[in-house]
Amino acid sequence: MPRKTNTEKDKRGARRTTEKRTPRPKPKIDFTPDALDFKNTNLLRQYVTDQGRILPRKYTGMPAHYQRRLTKAIKRARQMLLMK
Repeated sequence: MPRKTNTEKDKRGARRTTEKRTPRPKPKIDFTPDALDFKNTNLLRQYVTDQGRILPRKYTGMPAHYQRRLTKAIKRARQMLLMK
């Protein structure tokens, strides 16, 4: 039995848009690696969203080793109740 072919596009693929999302602003890395400390909450808050999620490297633009230090510092600050 021959397959039925649809002349219309698939419903899932029909809603694709060419518009791109606006990227999040990338904070500049203007600090020393020693400043990545759990006590420096003003710096750490720049890398956390309003919901409390840590921004990924894609948005921070940090090297991997800085991002790992940042994540540890944020988690320690949360544990010590310095950040929420």
